[in-house]
Amino acid sequence: MIIFTLFALFSAVFVLWRRARKAIAVGAAALFWLLSAGWLTAPLLAAVQHDEAPAGPPRFGDRTVIVVLGDGTRYDGQGNLVPKADALRRIATAASLYAQCKQRAKQCEVIMSGGNPQGHSAAEADNYAPYLLRANVAREDLVLENTSRTTYENAKHVARILRNEHYDSLMLVTSAYHMQRALLDFHRFALEPEPVSAGRRIAKCGLLPRWSNLVAANVAVHELIGTVQFHVYRALGWF
Repeated sequence: MIIFTLFALFSAVFVLWRRARKAIAVGAAALFWLLSAGWLTAPLLAAVQHDEAPAGPPRFGDRTVIVVLGDGTRYDGQGNLVPKADALRRIATAASLYAQCKQRAKQCEVIMSGGNPQGHSAAEADNYAPYLLRANVAREDLVLENTSRTTYENAKHVARILRNEHYDSLMLVTSAYHMQRALLDFHRFALEPEPVSAGRRIAKCGLLPRWSNLVAANVAVHELIGTVQFHVYRALGWF
């Protein structure tokens, strides 16, 4: 995790730079408290979370495509590979959109995009598929894109799927903290989806440290680094 890598660096500097050990220890403790107590995590989340409120209800065209981005998998206590918590929120949001779409549009399609960057026993798209099917997404309306390892590849491979297809409405489902970076990548491939956020991260500010705040801070820093990386790579012509 990025946050703990940072503290590992603090520790290394502490060991190597003897003259400044006191200042380093105080600085590391202050940073740890600000993050874990939420006071620094809250603005980090505010910097990455997509807060654009939709002008109204989702706009379903005659042919609507709903793209869902993966968020990893984990092994539960019984050794079963399952979606992570935020991924379950994305699945639920996509299923809800699909149900609304079926009532208003002629054709609805769900593209589940997510490969296997963690090297688990199955790709995200394949692992999530049964959850979408159980949530009443018809098998013939479900497309699995199971090779993407990054958000950039999500956009690239979805763009390839849609290249020869006609659609009237395109929606992108991901977590609020991931939406800004995801939209950058999708815009890169000339896709202009309507963003539909599936849950937000919230920092709980107080005096006592909270593990959830450190996790949220790690997520926010990851997104900030990813956004900077996108712009640097674009400037270099790599994206």
